[in-house]
Amino acid sequence: MVWDWIPRNSDLIIGLLGEHLVLSLIPVLVGLVLAVPLGWLANRSPVARAVLIPSAGLLYTIPSLALFIVLPGILGTQILDPLNVIVALTVYTVALLVRSIADALAAVPGMVVAAATAMGFRPARRFMEVELPLSVPVLIAGLRVATVSNISLVSVGALIGVGGLGELFTDGYQRNFPTEILTGVLLTVLLALAADAVLLGIGRLVTPWERTGARTGR
Repeated sequence: MVWDWIPRNSDLIIGLLGEHLVLSLIPVLVGLVLAVPLGWLANRSPVARAVLIPSAGLLYTIPSLALFIVLPGILGTQILDPLNVIVALTVYTVALLVRSIADALAAVPGMVVAAATAMGFRPARRFMEVELPLSVPVLIAGLRVATVSNISLVSVGALIGVGGLGELFTDGYQRNFPTEILTGVLLTVLLALAADAVLLGIGRLVTPWERTGARTGR
């Protein structure tokens, strides 16, 4: 039976799923750490915004396969090194999140920032305890887009031999075996949906005031 291929290759599928998850999520975490100060700077300085936002947009237009191939020459890594995919997806994550973070911080009400300043909050404390928490809803929205995008782009790495579930696409195509291709597609979609749901849940968990405001409004 064709579908017997799935249970017979469960170890392979689980291994590729784990690899896909690692290659997708590490760039999200690293990209978030890098994008927060850049987004803060873009929000605080019109000049920085005029430079950073267009630059981030330009970075995201670079074709992923081309970036995967070029990076080994820049980083001094081997073409099959997973680091190439992680660095490339980190670049895309930063490119997506810089604008999201700048817009999220800009959405924080000015009177709240002024009140925190009047209460004696220094800029660093005000950012960590007031501005950043209040910007979480918009930030999570950008993070969801970046995460789902990364999960999709990891599959492209299979064309250079590093791609998690994308290897099911290429191997299934070479063998003319649709079951393997469909398995890879389905698991990639499910992984993206699961990651999106987790981030949505985290967003609701860390912003209880949003739920309270919604109940009050009703």
